[in-house]
Amino acid sequence: MLARIGYYIFVVPLSHLPLGVLYLFTNFFYLILISIGPYRKSTIEGNINRSFPSFSAKEKTRLKRKFYRHFTDLLAEGIKNLSISEKELKKRFKVENPELMQELHDRNRNVLLVSGHYNNWEWLITAQNFLFPHKAIGIGMPLSSKFWDEKINSRRERYGMKVVNAKNYKQELKSNPETLKAVLVLCDQSPGDALKSYWMEFLNQQTPVLFGAEMMAHDLDYSVVFFATRKIKRGYYKMELSLVAEKPSNTTWGQITEAHTTKLEKEIIAQPAYWLWSHKRWKREQPENLVELKKKQNENFNKRFNL
Repeated sequence: MLARIGYYIFVVPLSHLPLGVLYLFTNFFYLILISIGPYRKSTIEGNINRSFPSFSAKEKTRLKRKFYRHFTDLLAEGIKNLSISEKELKKRFKVENPELMQELHDRNRNVLLVSGHYNNWEWLITAQNFLFPHKAIGIGMPLSSKFWDEKINSRRERYGMKVVNAKNYKQELKSNPETLKAVLVLCDQSPGDALKSYWMEFLNQQTPVLFGAEMMAHDLDYSVVFFATRKIKRGYYKMELSLVAEKPSNTTWGQITEAHTTKLEKEIIAQPAYWLWSHKRWKREQPENLVELKKKQNENFNKRFNL
C-alpha cells in the first residue's frame, strides 16, 4: 500500500515536472550526500582506492564528489524517465553512428548490445526501440518489489522495449524468429558465482566478469556491439557503437568478454565519475586455482561449441 501511495502521490507527479526543476531537488540531495549522510561511502571509497591506487587523496575525494553529483543527476533523470516524451528523449539521447546497427539489420543479423552501468542506461532502455531498426529486448532480474517491478518496466516498455527475466530469456528470444532483435545486456554487475565467471584484469585488479553475454552470442549466433554512452552536458548524452564480433563462431573463448570489458574500462578511465561506484563490484574472492579454472572453462567452452 505504501508503495502505491508513494508512486501515485509523489513519484508520478514529480516525473511531470521539467527536468530543470527536478535537478533543483537533487542539488539539495547532493549537498546532503557530501556533508551529512554520504550514501555507501565505504563501498565507493574502497572501489576507488583499488581502481585508482595512484590517485592522491585529493583526487580520490574529487572523484567521489563528482560521482555523487552525477548519481543525483541520474535520480532526477530516472524520475523524469517515467513520463519523458519520445520527442524529448530523441533530443537528449543521440546515437553518433546508428548506421552500424542498420548495416547489421540489412545483413539479417540479430545483435547483443553490451556495456555497463555507465552514464544514463535508463534512458537507453526506454529509447532503444526507436533508436534502432531491431526489436528492442532488455534482459534483467526483477526488482524485489513486484509493484515497483511492474510499474517501472511498464514505463520502460512504452515505446516498444520488451523487458524479459534473465532466468527465462531464451523463450522470448526464440519467439518470432522473423523479427530481428537487439538485446540490451549490462555486463558489469558482480557475478553470483566466482567459479562460473570470466576472470580478467579490470581497473587494476583481478575481476570476475559475467560470461553470459558471450555464451548467449555463441548459443544464438548474435552479433555483439559495444555501446559507449558519453555525457555531453547535464541531461544530454550521445552514444557511440563499436562492433565486437559479427560472427561469434569466429572468436575464441573469452575474446568477446575481454573485448567489451576492456572497452568499458577505457570509458571509465577517461571519465571515471560516470560509473556506478556505489555497486559492490568486487565482493567475490578470487579462486585459489585460477589458472586451472581458466583451463577447464576454456576446454568446456570449446567442447560445447565445437571449437
